[in-house]
Amino acid sequence: MNDGPVETWGDYGRACAVEGHIGLVPIGEQQVLVLRDEPAATTYLPAADFEASLLEAARQALRDGFPWEEDLAWDVDGAVVLFGSAWPGPELGSGSSHSVGLEPGRVRQKCTVPGGR
Repeated sequence: MNDGPVETWGDYGRACAVEGHIGLVPIGEQQVLVLRDEPAATTYLPAADFEASLLEAARQALRDGFPWEEDLAWDVDGAVVLFGSAWPGPELGSGSSHSVGLEPGRVRQKCTVPGGR
């Protein structure tokens, strides 16, 4: 168990200290995206590759009443890895992470919490 303020627990503590559901934390020269898992489980949904798919996904989100609560811009060098912040990076194994193929550049991240939790 770590003692002291969460911000002093290293990278994990800095991830836990993010306010809101999404945020950026500096790790070395990179900005790391943090997706909080409270109050709901974390899910990543990539943007649609085709305009029609994107428009249909947006219409469905509006029909289902999932308003976007947070929005931020994130600069990436390419593909990223999604994993729980409690896992030390070198110990990631099969099934404990998910590769997300992204093109280098600015990525827009949005967050919604179904039911406004």
